[in-house]
Amino acid sequence: MSASSRRNLITDVAHLSVGHGTDHKLRSGVTVLIPDAPVTAAIDVRGGAPGTRDTDALHPASTVDQVHAIVLSGGSAFGLSAASGVQSWLRERGTGFRLGPVEAPAIIPIVPQAILFDLLNGGDKDWGERSPYENLALQACKTVGRNFNLGSVGAGTGATCANVKGGLGSASDMIEGITIGALAAVNPVGQVTIGNGPQFWAAPFERENEFGGLGFPANISADDLAPRLKGGGEDDQRIQNTTLAIIATDAALSKAQCHRLAVMAQTGLARAIYPVHTPLDGDTVFALATGVKSFPADPAALARLGALAANTLARAIARGVYEAAPAPLPAQATPAQPVAAQPDHTTQSSPVPCWRERFG
Repeated sequence: MSASSRRNLITDVAHLSVGHGTDHKLRSGVTVLIPDAPVTAAIDVRGGAPGTRDTDALHPASTVDQVHAIVLSGGSAFGLSAASGVQSWLRERGTGFRLGPVEAPAIIPIVPQAILFDLLNGGDKDWGERSPYENLALQACKTVGRNFNLGSVGAGTGATCANVKGGLGSASDMIEGITIGALAAVNPVGQVTIGNGPQFWAAPFERENEFGGLGFPANISADDLAPRLKGGGEDDQRIQNTTLAIIATDAALSKAQCHRLAVMAQTGLARAIYPVHTPLDGDTVFALATGVKSFPADPAALARLGALAANTLARAIARGVYEAAPAPLPAQATPAQPVAAQPDHTTQSSPVPCWRERFG
């Protein structure tokens, strides 16, 4: 992958596509990652309040070695129906784990999912008898591609941080001929920015001013290090949390190596969010490997890949917040590249402003 062809998205890992289902009235949505062929995958959960579906299939001892899609969704437990929509879409196209006679097999798409809590963000959650997440997932499947929008879209639509809106972010990098990519729906109980200022905790890892090029403040004060929680710690606000992430690589990794990659990538959350992995978050990282490129058995090579995965995830988290927009978004948005300053957006009431509203 040449520098000129790099999107700075998880889809810089070849054979991956991403799509969003977004509902700005609901202030929630679904993001789907679909590989061209099944991929090896694993998961690591560090938050104290996770919500997942079919993630036991990712355990190293499980029978199924590969998955057909990964889903990130808002909606808390209601959002778990999104995986059903993705399964239906994939099955209709003959994609899935096959059991039974060759001429008429049962086709079962393996679609792990994780959800974040965005039920109290001011959106219209009066959806009646059935939640909208299965339909949002179908919408996401129909829009998958190598280019996709960042910020207030998909699973990041209604995400918030302690002081500004969260969002959907992505980034990529290369090491020793191997591509690594990250995708994150950023919705922590804590902050992605430092203290009361605009700078990001992930600043040391930034590439090419991808989230403003502001660097670190001249000094980190004791006040900057004081943990700030969503809603000032009030019960109805501090429960609206969880950061979800996917790390992808084109290396040929085993399920055990993918798990170690997910474990190391969690460090990216710690580099970008303060505080992180709290009892109020369900922080979850998926790792997947397309297996296109050979990878050495040397553990040091995996250590280097995991270190870069953490850096790349930290960048994706900062980008998700930096690209968030006031609600609602305009009808047209620019795919693949960072969304512009967007001064013309019409803003409606929101629990917190987006980064651009607060810091310009």
